[in-house]
Amino acid sequence: MVGPLRLMTVHAHPDDESSKGAATCARYVADGHEVMVVTCTGGERGSVLNPAMDSPEVVANMTQIRRDEMARAAAILGVRHRWLGFVDSGLPDGDPRPPLPEGCFAVGDLEEQTGALVALIREFRPHVLVTYDENGGYPHPDHIRCHEISVAAFDAAGDPDRFPERGAPWQPLKLYYSHGFSRKRMMAFHEALLAEGLESPYAEWLQHWAEDKPDPNDRVTTQVNCADYFEVRDKALLAHATQIDPTSRWFAVPLRLQRSIWPTEDYELVRSLVDSTTPEDDLFAGIRERVSA
Repeated sequence: MVGPLRLMTVHAHPDDESSKGAATCARYVADGHEVMVVTCTGGERGSVLNPAMDSPEVVANMTQIRRDEMARAAAILGVRHRWLGFVDSGLPDGDPRPPLPEGCFAVGDLEEQTGALVALIREFRPHVLVTYDENGGYPHPDHIRCHEISVAAFDAAGDPDRFPERGAPWQPLKLYYSHGFSRKRMMAFHEALLAEGLESPYAEWLQHWAEDKPDPNDRVTTQVNCADYFEVRDKALLAHATQIDPTSRWFAVPLRLQRSIWPTEDYELVRSLVDSTTPEDDLFAGIRERVSA
């Protein structure tokens, strides 16, 4: 019998863990496995995106509020959580965009940041590491830096010559990129909503999706069926009350439609040190056999 396997997901800000792969995490926790969410920054520079929470008191206490929100979301998902401890870079606005703030995550020392993540990998000893692709999922500077340190740490964690002061070497066996919003997925939801006479929030997005823009769905190798945990995912999202408006497009598609049309969360297998044939339906595919051998 295979004992608990371990999954680590690495995210840029609090709330990212609930909008990207949360149902997968909840499913594996329910299956008896161990999941750790690592959050690289405190989300200190995040805007208040929920009008009901937009007040001077909230803005003044953003750092603590976002920590409290993250704790509630982690409890809902049943995951362990660790902060990496770096400072949110914000999302610069303007043309040209202003420089990033001094001392923020996206312009910090890559080696230092990688070492901090290596320490957590060696402590938790995950079999699988999940992060964003080279575009960060979307081109936020913190998401791109999250990708960079995650890939670097995957390589370094098992090397005894790298960061020897950060604990005993541990090599994760698989590295994945999570892929959430794709044109194919949005189109499926858009057409299902219209077929039921409901308003679709995706029309404008689809209209402006350039024909030559790659669809992340084309890169997906692994689809994890986690439809039974979509409700848990939504509760975790709502725990991030400063970021998530309960009337927003996040909740435009009824759960019954989501479960019937797109019951999976989707990933791209980037590296594997075990035998696993794609397409997959399990992030631990190939690892279960190796651990039980």
